[in-house]
Amino acid sequence: MLLPVNLSVYLLFPLAMVLSVLHHGWANYDQTKELDYTGQVQEITFENPHGMLQLQHEDEVWTVVLAPPSRMEARGLSKKMVQPNDEVRVVGYPHKDGSQEMRAERIFVGDKKVELR
Repeated sequence: MLLPVNLSVYLLFPLAMVLSVLHHGWANYDQTKELDYTGQVQEITFENPHGMLQLQHEDEVWTVVLAPPSRMEARGLSKKMVQPNDEVRVVGYPHKDGSQEMRAERIFVGDKKVELR
């Protein structure tokens, strides 16, 4: 009986490690380079595990990774507050791979500031 328990630990531990990296890949964002962009929302989703929006900033479209919907709502940012064509300001960190993706730390909608982390 001990062998199956040990075998399952050896099999499940690597799987758990892979899944944790896939979900919480915050190390992939460069926290030494803060971005502060204002632009027009092209599209937005309030879905688990994280909300996302496409932000038109100057001549580029940035993918902005937001917090989970439950956290955003608990901190005062409802789905109705941000819609396509709205102007928002987002402060966050760029992805290390050089893509136009950032992890948002805070978002400003009108006069309201919402801390996402």
